[in-house]
Amino acid sequence: MPFERGTFPLTIFKLSSDLPENAHELIFKHKAGNLEDIKDETQVGWTGCNHLLDTNIDEENIQLGGFLFINLRTAKRKIAATQLKADIKIEELAHIRASGYPELSRKKKKEIREDVLERLMDEASPQFNGTQVVIDQTDNTVYFGASSIAASDTFTALFNDTFSIAPIQVVPEEMMAEEKIMSSSYTGLQLPNSEDDEFTPGRDFLTWLWHYSEIHGGEIEVNNYGNFSVMPEGPLTFASEGQGAFESVVRKGNPLNSAEAKTALTTGKKLKKANLIFARLDEIWSCSFDADTFSFSGMKLPEGEEMEYASRFSERINNLHIFKEVFKTYFKKFLDEISNKNETINADIAKWIQERISL
Repeated sequence: MPFERGTFPLTIFKLSSDLPENAHELIFKHKAGNLEDIKDETQVGWTGCNHLLDTNIDEENIQLGGFLFINLRTAKRKIAATQLKADIKIEELAHIRASGYPELSRKKKKEIREDVLERLMDEASPQFNGTQVVIDQTDNTVYFGASSIAASDTFTALFNDTFSIAPIQVVPEEMMAEEKIMSSSYTGLQLPNSEDDEFTPGRDFLTWLWHYSEIHGGEIEVNNYGNFSVMPEGPLTFASEGQGAFESVVRKGNPLNSAEAKTALTTGKKLKKANLIFARLDEIWSCSFDADTFSFSGMKLPEGEEMEYASRFSERINNLHIFKEVFKTYFKKFLDEISNKNETINADIAKWIQERISL
């Protein structure tokens, strides 16, 4: 189970208000149903933290280590495409032999397909999967164990239906609040400036973070948590903005110092995705960061010291909290520099790009 051990995908949300006092009753009201009741529509609901079949929701099986801990379960009956095709073919041949005609009408083929689909759907076993959700009620943060947009959409819809609170993903626009920044040019190339053109502040941030790590050592002080440093690693995904946008990926050798990376930067592309390592003394947080979706994959936390199950879980979620605060501190540093000395920072990054040594 990802939040309990190993690496995991991650999307971070915040809540605009506290959860209702009867949160466990609301979760029970929106719990996952019986798998036997599933027809042709996807079933979505909550289960307890123990496993995906744990629908006996009570206060004990939705709490662990002081955090609210539940699973979002989606379930649907699925028919293998090869089986559907084969069964339809069998039925069509049977009708051809019975009728004596060499061809079936379009209407008849449709009827056969619908009949076969209904029969196989009744016979198919429900397939289900789950995504872990941890809610830190001390600061109204939600850690969602997936990084895809589709999964996040399913989660936010069910969460809102359950608690009448819409979780807000922690993204650049949310962290900038009222502060607006313009897309930066590090090469002198013209950038998009119309409302129809794409501007993704996450790419500016990730490119700045790379520059900051190499020129200034990537060090930063985080309130209550000490000093941290950051270092990007490959593979690196670059993307251009505006019309005709396209991507390039650098994987082989040393991507940071590669000729391909320098070419991408000098042609106006920005860093869209990279592996990031955050360090505090001998503690390491690492992940792959997607600047467009502001989500993480392969999230790895420092090795913990706790051995007891609930205490170890609490330790890991507390390390997630530290990661969130570190990441937000770097983003605030980026905003401060871009807002207060935009032209100077752009010039510094442009110089860094031009003077890079590529191998």
